Amino acid sequence: MIRKFWWTEFRADEFEGTDPLKTIAVLPIAAVEQHGPHLPLGTDVMLNAGCLDLLRPRLPESMDVRVLPIQEVGKSNEHLWARGTLTHDVHSLIDSWVAIGLSVARAGVRKLLVINSHGGNEEVMGIVARELRVRANMLVVKSGWSKFPPPDGLLPDVERRHGIHGGDFETSMMMYFRPELVRTEKLANFQSIAARDEVLFTHLRPTGSHAYSWISSDLNASGTVGDASNATAEKGRLIAEREVTGMLELLADIEKCPLPAPINVPDIN
Repeated sequence: MIRKFWWTEFRADEFEGTDPLKTIAVLPIAAVEQHGPHLPLGTDVMLNAGCLDLLRPRLPESMDVRVLPIQEVGKSNEHLWARGTLTHDVHSLIDSWVAIGLSVARAGVRKLLVINSHGGNEEVMGIVARELRVRANMLVVKSGWSKFPPPDGLLPDVERRHGIHGGDFETSMMMYFRPELVRTEKLANFQSIAARDEVLFTHLRPTGSHAYSWISSDLNASGTVGDASNATAEKGRLIAEREVTGMLELLADIEKCPLPAPINVPDIN
Protein backbone atom coordinates (compact mmCIF):
# COMPACT_ATOMS: atom_id res chain seq x y z
CA MET A 1 0.00 0.00 0.00
CA ILE A 2 1.29 3.46 -0.92
CA ARG A 3 2.02 5.50 2.17
CA LYS A 4 -0.02 8.67 2.53
CA PHE A 5 2.06 11.83 2.53
CA TRP A 6 0.00 14.82 1.44
CA TRP A 7 -2.58 16.27 3.84
CA THR A 8 -5.16 15.97 1.05
CA GLU A 9 -4.62 12.19 0.80
CA PHE A 10 -5.97 11.59 4.32
CA ARG A 11 -9.65 11.15 5.19
CA ALA A 12 -11.28 13.27 7.89
CA ASP A 13 -11.59 10.26 10.20
CA GLU A 14 -7.84 9.71 9.94
CA PHE A 15 -7.35 12.82 12.04
CA GLU A 16 -9.23 11.26 14.95
CA GLY A 17 -6.87 10.18 17.70
CA THR A 18 -3.74 11.74 16.21
CA ASP A 19 -0.93 12.05 18.73
CA PRO A 20 -0.13 15.76 19.19
CA LEU A 21 3.34 14.79 20.40
CA LYS A 22 4.11 12.78 17.27
CA THR A 23 2.12 13.98 14.27
CA ILE A 24 3.89 16.70 12.27
CA ALA A 25 2.25 18.92 9.68
CA VAL A 26 4.48 20.43 7.01
CA LEU A 27 3.65 23.71 5.28
CA PRO A 28 5.75 24.23 2.13
CA ILE A 29 5.90 27.89 1.08
CA ALA A 30 7.33 29.13 -2.20
CA ALA A 31 7.00 31.92 -4.77
CA VAL A 32 6.22 32.67 -8.40
CA GLU A 33 8.65 35.32 -9.59
CA GLN A 34 11.32 36.17 -12.12
CA HIS A 35 14.51 34.14 -11.92
CA GLY A 36 16.49 35.86 -14.65
CA PRO A 37 16.81 34.90 -18.31
CA HIS A 38 17.62 31.23 -17.67
CA LEU A 39 15.09 29.93 -15.12
CA PRO A 40 11.26 29.81 -15.06
CA LEU A 41 8.96 31.82 -12.81
CA GLY A 42 8.04 28.71 -10.86
CA THR A 43 11.59 27.81 -9.85
CA ASP A 44 10.93 28.06 -6.10
CA VAL A 45 7.77 25.97 -6.40
CA MET A 46 9.55 23.29 -8.42
CA LEU A 47 12.52 23.09 -6.06
CA ASN A 48 10.22 22.70 -3.07
CA ALA A 49 8.19 20.03 -4.82
CA GLY A 50 11.31 18.21 -6.03
CA CYS A 51 12.81 18.01 -2.56
CA LEU A 52 9.49 16.86 -1.08
CA ASP A 53 9.36 14.09 -3.69
CA LEU A 54 12.80 12.94 -2.54
CA LEU A 55 11.78 13.18 1.11
CA ARG A 56 8.60 11.10 0.83
CA PRO A 57 10.09 7.60 0.35
CA ARG A 58 12.79 8.21 2.96
CA LEU A 59 10.54 8.99 5.90
CA PRO A 60 10.72 6.36 8.65
CA GLU A 61 7.62 4.14 8.76
CA SER A 62 6.97 5.20 12.34
CA MET A 63 6.94 8.93 11.55
CA ASP A 64 3.53 10.57 10.99
CA VAL A 65 4.13 13.47 8.58
CA ARG A 66 1.30 15.19 6.70
CA VAL A 67 2.28 17.72 4.04
CA LEU A 68 -0.09 20.60 3.36
CA PRO A 69 -0.56 21.97 -0.17
CA ILE A 70 2.41 23.97 -1.41
CA GLN A 71 1.73 27.69 -1.02
CA GLU A 72 2.88 28.65 -4.49
CA VAL A 73 2.45 32.43 -4.25
CA GLY A 74 4.34 34.18 -1.47
CA LYS A 75 5.74 37.62 -0.72
CA SER A 76 7.58 38.68 -3.89
CA ASN A 77 7.21 42.45 -4.10
CA GLU A 78 10.99 42.73 -4.49
CA HIS A 79 10.47 41.26 -7.97
CA LEU A 80 7.39 43.20 -9.06
CA TRP A 81 9.42 45.19 -11.59
CA ALA A 82 9.60 42.00 -13.70
CA ARG A 83 6.62 40.74 -15.68
CA GLY A 84 5.10 37.47 -14.58
CA THR A 85 5.86 37.88 -10.89
CA LEU A 86 2.94 37.12 -8.58
CA THR A 87 2.74 38.33 -5.00
CA HIS A 88 0.41 38.52 -2.06
CA ASP A 89 0.03 41.65 0.01
CA VAL A 90 2.09 40.93 3.12
CA HIS A 91 -0.82 41.44 5.52
CA SER A 92 -3.18 39.14 3.63
CA LEU A 93 -0.41 36.54 3.38
CA ILE A 94 0.17 36.56 7.13
CA ASP A 95 -3.57 36.19 7.70
CA SER A 96 -3.77 33.32 5.19
CA TRP A 97 -0.89 31.30 6.61
CA VAL A 98 -2.01 31.88 10.19
CA ALA A 99 -5.49 30.66 9.21
CA ILE A 100 -3.98 27.49 7.74
CA GLY A 101 -1.98 26.94 10.92
CA LEU A 102 -5.06 27.40 13.10
CA SER A 103 -6.91 24.88 10.92
CA VAL A 104 -4.06 22.43 11.48
CA ALA A 105 -4.39 22.93 15.24
CA ARG A 106 -8.15 22.35 15.07
CA ALA A 107 -7.42 19.03 13.36
CA GLY A 108 -5.52 17.99 16.48
CA VAL A 109 -2.02 18.53 15.06
CA ARG A 110 0.14 20.76 17.23
CA LYS A 111 3.51 20.48 15.52
CA LEU A 112 4.14 22.40 12.30
CA LEU A 113 7.27 22.58 10.15
CA VAL A 114 7.31 25.44 7.63
CA ILE A 115 9.63 24.63 4.71
CA ASN A 116 10.49 27.68 2.66
CA SER A 117 12.11 27.93 -0.77
CA HIS A 118 12.06 31.73 -1.24
CA GLY A 119 14.11 34.24 0.72
CA GLY A 120 11.43 36.91 0.52
CA ASN A 121 9.15 34.79 2.71
CA GLU A 122 11.53 34.72 5.67
CA GLU A 123 10.11 37.66 7.65
CA VAL A 124 6.53 36.58 7.00
CA MET A 125 7.32 33.03 8.09
CA GLY A 126 8.71 34.32 11.38
CA ILE A 127 5.62 36.41 12.14
CA VAL A 128 3.30 33.50 11.32
CA ALA A 129 5.27 31.09 13.51
CA ARG A 130 5.10 33.42 16.51
CA GLU A 131 1.38 34.06 16.02
CA LEU A 132 0.65 30.34 16.02
CA ARG A 133 2.70 29.83 19.17
CA VAL A 134 0.76 32.58 20.93
CA ARG A 135 -2.70 31.79 19.59
CA ALA A 136 -2.66 27.99 19.41
CA ASN A 137 0.21 26.85 21.67
CA MET A 138 1.80 25.17 18.66
CA LEU A 139 5.39 24.12 18.18
CA VAL A 140 6.20 25.86 14.88
CA VAL A 141 9.62 25.36 13.30
CA LYS A 142 10.98 27.54 10.48
CA SER A 143 13.26 25.93 7.90
CA GLY A 144 13.88 25.75 4.17
CA TRP A 145 15.57 23.88 1.35
CA SER A 146 18.69 26.04 1.55
CA LYS A 147 19.21 25.87 5.32
CA PHE A 148 21.58 22.91 5.35
CA PRO A 149 25.08 23.76 4.04
CA PRO A 150 26.00 22.05 0.76
CA PRO A 151 28.85 19.52 0.81
CA ASP A 152 32.24 21.08 1.51
CA GLY A 153 33.93 22.45 -1.59
CA LEU A 154 30.87 22.11 -3.81
CA LEU A 155 30.28 25.89 -4.04
CA PRO A 156 32.95 28.60 -3.77
CA ASP A 157 32.76 30.77 -0.66
CA VAL A 158 31.86 33.86 -2.69
CA GLU A 159 28.93 31.99 -4.25
CA ARG A 160 27.69 30.82 -0.87
CA ARG A 161 27.73 34.43 0.32
CA HIS A 162 26.26 36.15 -2.73
CA GLY A 163 24.50 33.56 -4.91
CA ILE A 164 21.10 34.06 -3.35
CA HIS A 165 18.81 34.10 -6.39
CA GLY A 166 19.14 32.10 -9.59
CA GLY A 167 22.85 31.42 -9.07
CA ASP A 168 24.79 28.16 -8.94
CA PHE A 169 22.69 26.69 -6.10
CA GLU A 170 19.23 27.13 -7.60
CA THR A 171 20.29 26.60 -11.20
CA SER A 172 22.05 23.33 -10.37
CA MET A 173 18.97 22.07 -8.57
CA MET A 174 16.75 23.02 -11.49
CA MET A 175 19.13 21.24 -13.87
CA TYR A 176 18.64 18.15 -11.71
CA PHE A 177 14.87 18.38 -11.16
CA ARG A 178 13.61 20.12 -14.33
CA PRO A 179 16.44 20.33 -16.90
CA GLU A 180 14.03 20.93 -19.78
CA LEU A 181 13.14 24.33 -18.29
CA VAL A 182 16.70 25.65 -17.96
CA ARG A 183 17.92 27.84 -20.85
CA THR A 184 21.56 26.78 -20.75
CA GLU A 185 22.56 29.28 -23.45
CA LYS A 186 21.59 32.08 -21.04
CA LEU A 187 23.71 30.90 -18.09
CA ALA A 188 26.07 33.61 -16.87
CA ASN A 189 27.80 35.00 -13.80
CA PHE A 190 25.32 37.51 -12.40
CA GLN A 191 27.55 39.38 -9.98
CA SER A 192 26.02 40.92 -6.88
CA ILE A 193 26.46 44.49 -5.70
CA ALA A 194 27.21 42.83 -2.35
CA ALA A 195 30.78 42.28 -3.59
CA ARG A 196 31.14 46.06 -3.88
CA ASP A 197 29.68 46.53 -0.42
CA GLU A 198 32.29 44.22 1.09
CA VAL A 199 34.97 46.59 -0.20
CA LEU A 200 33.27 49.91 0.59
CA PHE A 201 31.59 49.26 3.92
CA THR A 202 32.52 47.86 7.30
CA HIS A 203 29.14 46.38 8.18
CA LEU A 204 26.52 47.39 5.60
CA ARG A 205 25.30 44.58 3.33
CA PRO A 206 22.12 43.63 1.43
CA THR A 207 21.77 40.56 3.68
CA GLY A 208 22.96 39.54 7.11
CA SER A 209 23.06 41.31 10.47
CA HIS A 210 23.16 44.89 9.12
CA ALA A 211 21.09 44.74 5.96
CA TYR A 212 19.45 47.45 3.88
CA SER A 213 16.17 46.96 2.04
CA TRP A 214 16.42 46.18 -1.66
CA ILE A 215 14.60 44.95 -4.71
CA SER A 216 16.27 42.30 -6.84
CA SER A 217 17.33 44.67 -9.61
CA ASP A 218 19.30 46.69 -7.04
CA LEU A 219 21.66 43.75 -6.63
CA ASN A 220 22.03 43.01 -10.34
CA ALA A 221 20.17 44.59 -13.26
CA SER A 222 19.04 41.14 -14.42
CA GLY A 223 17.37 40.47 -11.09
CA THR A 224 19.54 37.38 -10.72
CA VAL A 225 22.43 37.05 -8.28
CA GLY A 226 25.09 34.35 -8.47
CA ASP A 227 27.24 32.41 -10.91
CA ALA A 228 24.80 30.27 -12.85
CA SER A 229 27.50 29.50 -15.44
CA ASN A 230 29.04 26.92 -13.09
CA ALA A 231 25.80 25.04 -12.49
CA THR A 232 25.54 21.30 -13.20
CA ALA A 233 22.88 18.67 -12.65
CA GLU A 234 25.30 16.62 -10.54
CA LYS A 235 25.79 19.56 -8.21
CA GLY A 236 22.03 19.85 -8.00
CA ARG A 237 21.72 16.19 -7.04
CA LEU A 238 24.33 16.53 -4.29
CA ILE A 239 22.69 19.71 -2.95
CA ALA A 240 19.23 18.13 -2.94
CA GLU A 241 20.52 15.01 -1.19
CA ARG A 242 22.11 17.13 1.53
CA GLU A 243 18.97 19.21 2.01
CA VAL A 244 16.72 16.16 2.28
CA THR A 245 19.10 14.41 4.69
CA GLY A 246 19.14 17.50 6.88
CA MET A 247 15.35 17.80 6.77
CA LEU A 248 14.95 14.18 7.88
CA GLU A 249 17.20 14.91 10.85
CA LEU A 250 15.18 18.03 11.66
CA LEU A 251 11.90 16.10 11.50
CA ALA A 252 13.34 13.59 13.98
CA ASP A 253 14.22 16.49 16.29
CA ILE A 254 10.70 17.90 16.02
CA GLU A 255 9.16 14.50 16.74
CA LYS A 256 11.18 14.26 19.97
CA CYS A 257 10.63 17.88 21.02
CA PRO A 258 7.97 18.51 23.70
CA LEU A 259 5.08 20.82 22.98
CA PRO A 260 5.26 24.32 24.49
CA ALA A 261 3.44 25.01 27.72
CA PRO A 262 0.06 26.76 27.44
CA ILE A 263 0.44 30.52 27.41
CA ASN A 264 -1.09 32.51 30.24
CA VAL A 265 -2.06 35.93 28.90
CA PRO A 266 -3.05 38.43 31.61
CA ASP A 267 -6.59 39.76 31.34
CA ILE A 268 -6.42 43.54 30.88
CA ASN A 269 -10.19 44.11 31.01
